[in-house]
Amino acid sequence: MSDNIAFEKTSYEGQVVVVTGAASGIGRSAAELIASRGAKVICVDLNQLGVDETVASILKLGGKAESAVLDISNQKGITDFISQTVSKDKRIDALINCAGYPGPTGKFVEEINWDDFQKVVAVNLFGAIWLTQSVLPIMKKQKYGRIVQVASIAGKEGNPKMAPYNTAKSGLIGFVKGVAKEVATDGITINALAPAVIATPINVNTAKETLDYMISKIPAGRLGEPNEVAEIIAFMGSKACSFTTGFTFDISGGRATY
Repeated sequence: MSDNIAFEKTSYEGQVVVVTGAASGIGRSAAELIASRGAKVICVDLNQLGVDETVASILKLGGKAESAVLDISNQKGITDFISQTVSKDKRIDALINCAGYPGPTGKFVEEINWDDFQKVVAVNLFGAIWLTQSVLPIMKKQKYGRIVQVASIAGKEGNPKMAPYNTAKSGLIGFVKGVAKEVATDGITINALAPAVIATPINVNTAKETLDYMISKIPAGRLGEPNEVAEIIAFMGSKACSFTTGFTFDISGGRATY
């Protein structure tokens, strides 16, 4: 009996889950894992080719998935997308926001162009806020919901020469803490996740100096893998995550033990 109960809590059978940043890396791994546990996954990304490949991989394994192209730095685009999703699927059980953009790296703060700074904040912070604002009324009506915001170790500790990214991710962690307290009695949990550097395409253009610094800070001495991150995300977005909210989960190979 206990095994059945545990399975039901981690199963996504009958659920509709939105995963942003699903074209590659953490988002793709999370979408594939959650689909394998029974959810219909709406895979969202700005990269049409990549997100279509994610959907194809899920369908090939017998899962349920659809793709949507969305720029999460566009507030109206988010509002329209969530509205269309609910109109079609009648519910959204979990939002897994993995979309991210590192922006300039290897630059002192005074050297960073303001437009570049604002773009990083728009994608990593404003997009997360707008997504949350859009799904919360739906989840409150359902009396159930799970929101997962992928932040970063940069939001906890700060990485040198990554000022825009540090700013956005630390803001995201603070946002999650406060909103969690607002919805704690509505059947909704919202948590953040703070990965250290993970082996994903987002780091392809990261300055070598910055990448070397981040890896040197990890006691495990290696990059994390997307599938390792996906396992924590799958728990955070499931029924099993029922009494943890406002928390920032760690996946940093020992870098952050708080």
